[in-house]
Amino acid sequence: MEAKALSVLIQAIIVAAGKRVPEFLVNPEDQDNNQGNCAICIVDAAGNVHGRMFGSDKIRQRHSFRIAWIKASQVWITGLKTGEFETQVYAGKIDEHDFGISRPDFIGWEGGQPIVVGGQTRLSVGFSGLRGTSDLAIVQKAVADVTAR
Repeated sequence: MEAKALSVLIQAIIVAAGKRVPEFLVNPEDQDNNQGNCAICIVDAAGNVHGRMFGSDKIRQRHSFRIAWIKASQVWITGLKTGEFETQVYAGKIDEHDFGISRPDFIGWEGGQPIVVGGQTRLSVGFSGLRGTSDLAIVQKAVADVTAR
C-alpha cells in the first residue's frame, strides 16, 4: 500500500477505535480497569509508529500508551498475538531467543494483535486500558468499521 494511503488507513482505524471507547466503557469491568484512560499504538511493516491516547488523566494515558507500544512492538517482532507468543514459548514450541525478547520483557496478556487489511497490508496493533479481551475487540471492531466502507 502506498505510504499516503497507509497513513490515511491507520488514522481512520485510530479514529474508529476512539469512537468505540464509550461503547466499551459501559461495561463496569472496562471502566474500572483504567477509568477510561486508554491508548492505541500501531506499528506498520516499515516500523513507523502511530498512536493516540484517550481519556483525561495524562499519567494513566502515558502508562496505557507504554503498554500499547510494548504490545504492538512485540507483535511487530514476533508476528503473533500477545499472550499467544508467551504460550508458545512456555510450551517449548518456539524459542524466544529467535525473536530477541527475553522472558522478563514478555507482555504476557492480551491486547496486541497482527491485523491484515486488504489481504496484504500488515499492521501490528496494541491497545491498552481496558480488559485484554476488550483491548482486542475494540481494535477488531475499529478495523471492521474502516474496511466496511
